[in-house]
Amino acid sequence: MKRLLCHLLLLVPLVVSAARPNVLVILADDQGYGDLGLHGNPYIKTPNLDRFATNNIQFEHFYVSPVCAPTRASFLTGRYSLRTGVEGVARGEERMRTEEVTIAEALHGAGYRTGIFGKWHNGGYFPDIAEAQGFDDVFGFNCGHWNNYFNSTLTHNGQPVTPKGYTADVFTDAALDFIKANRKQPFFCYLAFNTPHSPFQVADKYFDHYKGLGLPDWVACVYGMCENIDANVGRVLAKLDEWKLRTNTIVIYFSDNGPAGARYNAGMRGLKGTFHEGGTREPFFLSWPARFKAPRKVSQIAAHIDLFPTLLELCDVAKPKTRPLDGVSLVPLLEGRTNDWPDRPLFCQHLFSGPRSKKSGAVRTQQYRLVNDGPGWKLFDMVHDPGETTDVTAQQPETAQKLIAAYKNWWADVLPEAQKPKD
Repeated sequence: MKRLLCHLLLLVPLVVSAARPNVLVILADDQGYGDLGLHGNPYIKTPNLDRFATNNIQFEHFYVSPVCAPTRASFLTGRYSLRTGVEGVARGEERMRTEEVTIAEALHGAGYRTGIFGKWHNGGYFPDIAEAQGFDDVFGFNCGHWNNYFNSTLTHNGQPVTPKGYTADVFTDAALDFIKANRKQPFFCYLAFNTPHSPFQVADKYFDHYKGLGLPDWVACVYGMCENIDANVGRVLAKLDEWKLRTNTIVIYFSDNGPAGARYNAGMRGLKGTFHEGGTREPFFLSWPARFKAPRKVSQIAAHIDLFPTLLELCDVAKPKTRPLDGVSLVPLLEGRTNDWPDRPLFCQHLFSGPRSKKSGAVRTQQYRLVNDGPGWKLFDMVHDPGETTDVTAQQPETAQKLIAAYKNWWADVLPEAQKPKD
């Protein structure tokens, strides 16, 4: 009897591990909130993403950083990017400190097979690369963007490869190969598209439709690139269904910042690189059919920093020893438990050096956005004025001062970490 009990106890971790969900995170590059048919764009065709969002959980107010590398660092670590050493997109400003613990490392330590397919953009050379930050299989490139999207020379686990085809299609193929090879065990697949970031290149079959609508060449290309992303998301979801993985796979879709260039953006103010709503509010959709049965829209604000603790809780993985997290688990919101959810401020700044870092930034609460984009602080009531047309500081001086003080306290807290030297 004791021997049988011992055998059963030994089997318990295996059963728990096998029951853990797979995780697929799909991240677009420079796709704005308005680059989806679901969000009212009168031109674009994104049927797969529209359907995926409608049938699952949509966060209506999800926030990221104004530019891409900081968003990626925050998603990977659950911390504001300044704490990780990431303040920009080039010249070493995109490098994440090696001592940061990523979600890949946390899941890998719990028995997950981990892979990234596409754009890394948190360090170009060892030990700052994905292979040293918890990823078993790495396919793509490390830089902020690639100059050619057709038949590009990429790397696979450090070795150069030149696959035929369009990069977004190639990354999707590689992600599907990874999923198929690891479908018998829990996997974490990070499909990090490099589109619709410039250079604006896409197959004619996507471009011609939008050019035929009379749109400028670059907009027609961007919309074609977004439609290509949509087609690839459809391919991935279809394969998850075919391989009977969909039910127990958490699928997340979001983008890293607002649109690079003026185009439809759902009436929001600001573009990529700005601290306004249009530069930082992004689509965010989540599916896990085994647990979340009914479609739901979540109106509470949330951010990239929340994904690390959320995935740990959903996957039943203990929080590893890491630096303090800024994010919180979104599981209560995913479950519809909103009554006791606090109205917490979300802070926005990706620069810690140079004069602009001292003159810009933002705070977002459930109702307000406080923004300083150079001239000084302005307060906008996002419930009654979602386009940020009227500064209400004079009407709400106490609210403005309270949020300015909160931002200054946050800045004082993160700056020492931001200024730490990197190895």
